[in-house]
Amino acid sequence: MLRKIASTLIIFFLIPQWVYAESAAKELQSLYATQGADAYSAKTGGSKWKREVASKNGDNRSCSTCHTADLRQSGKHIKTKKVIQPMAFSVNKDRYTKTKKIEKWLKRNCKWTWGRECTAQEKGDFLEYLLAQ
Repeated sequence: MLRKIASTLIIFFLIPQWVYAESAAKELQSLYATQGADAYSAKTGGSKWKREVASKNGDNRSCSTCHTADLRQSGKHIKTKKVIQPMAFSVNKDRYTKTKKIEKWLKRNCKWTWGRECTAQEKGDFLEYLLAQ
């Protein structure tokens, strides 16, 4: 019995965390559905990603301002100049392994870009778009 537990733990730790990435994003989308979100759309997520919003200081921002329109490429934060790793699920699955981290960044980036938290529907659409890239 102890050997079986030990071998299960070894296998678990040998499996790369990105294997669980899509399930973490889908888990959040299930949560958003309980908060009133409907069917998610990558197309809607993509148009919201590129939608420009006037910030408090008057400049226009969108998600693609920092993350770029090609999510397979690295971006750069316009204020801090910090490099941002690609957002596309196809090239950076590690971004989608932990629900808590995904939620943190959605909250932070929605507030910074749009001046408010995103709705459950918006977050679900963004995830659908990012997973499709």
